[in-house]
Amino acid sequence: MSDRTACVKFPSKVGVWWNGEAWPIREARDIARDIEALGFGSLFMPEGGGKDALVESAAFLSATDRLVVGTGIANIHVRIPTAAESGGRILSALNPGRFVLGLGVSHGPFVEQMLGGAYRKPLATMRTYLERMDALPPEIEPGARPLRLLAALGPKMIELSGEHADGAHPYLVTPEQTQVTRSILGADRWIVTEQAVAIGGDSGDQLRRAHDHLTMYSTLPNYRNSWLRQGFDESDLVTGGSDRLARALVGTGSADDAAAALTAHLDAGADHVVVQVLTDTPSTDPRPALRELASALQL
Repeated sequence: MSDRTACVKFPSKVGVWWNGEAWPIREARDIARDIEALGFGSLFMPEGGGKDALVESAAFLSATDRLVVGTGIANIHVRIPTAAESGGRILSALNPGRFVLGLGVSHGPFVEQMLGGAYRKPLATMRTYLERMDALPPEIEPGARPLRLLAALGPKMIELSGEHADGAHPYLVTPEQTQVTRSILGADRWIVTEQAVAIGGDSGDQLRRAHDHLTMYSTLPNYRNSWLRQGFDESDLVTGGSDRLARALVGTGSADDAAAALTAHLDAGADHVVVQVLTDTPSTDPRPALRELASALQL
């Protein structure tokens, strides 16, 4: 990791992970404002090939006052390393302590079929990318590097996130895996863990949303291997995941039950946890569920 220090100030321990690509940006900015008003400490977003995550981050930062905004994750196959580094520095310089640059290697099918790129060894690819980011001259927004996290699931990528970044952004993991990540990184690196929840409706509807959420991920080798390392077996890796897998990875039940699933990651060693509310469609408003969670969390 570079010897430059990065600092971020989360207003609270729990934030939000939300994919707003289906929303017009003006409406998405309104949701960011409401997330801040509810007391959540951050808003993290993915980069799914639709909207540019750094541009979205700039829009959300300008719409809010205290909310930390993070990419969860910015796909390293979408932009060259110097663009990621300079973009992150600029956002950090304009919004000190409020931007987190999460980076990930994405997945072979997405990179090759949708982007037309080549998906090579993830660890070596990420290491080279980070080295090229660090090679950007320091006079390009000196001292403004944001907190840098890696989408790290396997032990080697977790180690890299501690050596060449500021920590990890685990996704679709159990609290036990957050604890494993902490044991690898030690006390002085950051962990911002994502936790999906399905609240509202009956138990059957919640489980359906959990399985729907896992359908795409259950086809991707990175996640399948991660779940096997976490103690699940091949019988859990059916399309959409087994009921056991779904209940372990998605917080269900009442808002209080979902809040407990979030705090379990904090108890396991995460510095911050971001909640992803599972809805029926990408255009479903997440705010009703977030209001329930904010109340349960006493934000």
